[in-house]
Amino acid sequence: MEKTKDNQLDEKAKIDDKREKMINEPVEKLVCKMAIPTIISMLVSALYNFADTFFVGKIGSNTATGAVGIVFSYMAIIQAVGCFFGHGSGNFISREIGKKNYNAASKMAATGFFSSLFTGALIGALGLIFKSQLSLLLGSTATMLNDTKAYITFILIATPFMTCSYTLNNQLRLQGNSVFAMIGLASGAVINTIFDPIFIYVLKMGVSGAALSTCVSQIISFIILLIGCQKSSNVTIRWKEFSPSKKAYKEIFVGGFPSLSRQGLASISMLLLNRFAGGYGDAAIAAFTVVTKIMNISTCAILGFGQGFQPVCGFNYGAGRIDRVKKAFWFSVKISTIALTIIAIPLWIFSPQLVQIFRDDSEVIKLGTQILRYQLISMPFLGWVIVSNMFLQNIRKVVPACIVAMARQGIVFLPLLFIMMHLFKLTGIELTQPISDIVTFIISLPFTLSALKEINKPKQKQ
Repeated sequence: MEKTKDNQLDEKAKIDDKREKMINEPVEKLVCKMAIPTIISMLVSALYNFADTFFVGKIGSNTATGAVGIVFSYMAIIQAVGCFFGHGSGNFISREIGKKNYNAASKMAATGFFSSLFTGALIGALGLIFKSQLSLLLGSTATMLNDTKAYITFILIATPFMTCSYTLNNQLRLQGNSVFAMIGLASGAVINTIFDPIFIYVLKMGVSGAALSTCVSQIISFIILLIGCQKSSNVTIRWKEFSPSKKAYKEIFVGGFPSLSRQGLASISMLLLNRFAGGYGDAAIAAFTVVTKIMNISTCAILGFGQGFQPVCGFNYGAGRIDRVKKAFWFSVKISTIALTIIAIPLWIFSPQLVQIFRDDSEVIKLGTQILRYQLISMPFLGWVIVSNMFLQNIRKVVPACIVAMARQGIVFLPLLFIMMHLFKLTGIELTQPISDIVTFIISLPFTLSALKEINKPKQKQ
């Protein structure tokens, strides 16, 4: 949608007004203001896979529940791609708005969006062609293959809409418009929750119904987010501003690679976890699937709080207000750590009941309770890790940001998984994630503390 010259001037005036608020209002108020809609977005977004796992679990089959977990690793890859373009372009946009470079911000918004669209379409098309091979690669067992293929078909169709949704969500959020981002994601999640039982039970589509529900809801979410980007206080997406270039993609890479590496490795780790757990039966895969959903729901609010810190960091770093960047960082770390510690206590106490909500199977409940309690031990350390990674990413400390991002489910997790599995079998697999979390916390300390000491003014050279 194109805008007249007068409307474009009005758009710039509103963006400029927003910039002044972002660099002058108290940072504690700003972080919370940005975080609340984002937390709601993250919580409601978690309903996508929460709903699928819950309703599919009621079918009464460990293979169906496991299939949802298998495909979730593919969805994590799609999220990683969308966030790569979203964080890469969004971080640049927030810094440029902080410097009042609105034309550069507009070109980057279009470049990030259309690049995400084309990449998602290519991935989805290739996935449909090689559906069986992809299902097996993701860790499907022979007994799960039919359910996995049935579920992944509609997810592959929705892939370009999913990548674009994550890109638009992050662009909006990093412009300080987390409310629009919340509306887009929340609408899709609510629709998915409504359609799931209809497609699964009423239309008797089983696991395919859960996937179709997710597909439809993701498309609706994409449309709403795209409409939100056309609002006058946001940088508008225009085809004529699409400016692919070596410089543009370098900026996207610098700002987005930590997200791609973090979430991409999370998907690889999930894939290997499913394959190794599959050696202990379908119940083991189902247990890890359930625990993954519970942990995602439990930590997504803190992830949302950290994402509320990002636009505050980006705007103020671009404007040279380093004192405000540091103040916002320490506030976010403190709140995140306290909240995660409090959340972990009831989760530990009611672990069996939580697992049972998803899958009422004695073996799944026993394994799931043990896996969940192991992971809760390291939960309080995640506040520092999450906020540190976002801080390093925002101030363009790309190498430290990538190391911290890749450590938790890559650099540390992957070799540890092989060692622990060899030494302690299934128990070793269960212990890998909490040990990896603690080691990642230790690794992140020197990088983050050093960066806090070093930044005195933002680098102007782009």
